Amino acid sequence: MDTLTQQLAEALLREKKYKRKNGIYYYTQIYMAYNSNRIEGSRLSEEHTRTLFETHTLLPNGKEVIYSDDVIEANNHFRAFDYMLMAYKEPLTEDFMKKLQALIVENTAESHEDYFNVGEYKKLGNVIGFKETVEPEDVPAAMLQLINGYSKKSNITLDDILAFHVRFESIHPFQNGNGRVGRLLMYKECLRTGIFPFVITDDLKPFYIRGLNEYGHEKGYLTDTCLLAQDRYKLICKRLVQGE
Repeated sequence: MDTLTQQLAEALLREKKYKRKNGIYYYTQIYMAYNSNRIEGSRLSEEHTRTLFETHTLLPNGKEVIYSDDVIEANNHFRAFDYMLMAYKEPLTEDFMKKLQALIVENTAESHEDYFNVGEYKKLGNVIGFKETVEPEDVPAAMLQLINGYSKKSNITLDDILAFHVRFESIHPFQNGNGRVGRLLMYKECLRTGIFPFVITDDLKPFYIRGLNEYGHEKGYLTDTCLLAQDRYKLICKRLVQGE
């Protein structure tokens, strides 16, 4: 593990424990919850997300429409990030991913529908854009193959993590929350394997989606997008963790 990645992991855990404000843990919680939910269609602003994390309240301007699911999903992401962080040294398992998905989607409007399996694989087929994903009955076998293949690798690289992410998203194993779960898994696996993590920001969404779609024949597009996100996050970490 390189020095900055080690320092980041230690700072995240320390600041979470002591509830420090304005450090890297505080920044990452808001930064990742805002951007990852925004990619999935949340209408909350970054300021809304910050206020929710700090005070568990919102201060709308009187004209805004605040959607309950957006608020629930922001708070859910805070808890899911904590769960991921506390287990970042552990290998990936189906149970871990299912728990992460449950934390992401619990208490949303859709989670109460009969077809919605909270913390379990999907019952109904789903799509990414116009692309079909793995059929529900084939998901357990596809996920087992994905996890087993990944766990057998002795020296995980960024390419391995991105390839896992692409396959996870193409399976789309859960009814909802796949993108947010997948991005939390990438962050976790980077920390676990000593690779500096990254946060895909909403402005990178078109490049990220294109990278996922084109990965089968052109890996560079997704790789370059993630490396750009990594560089951006690294600048923040150097300031907040190393004081540069």
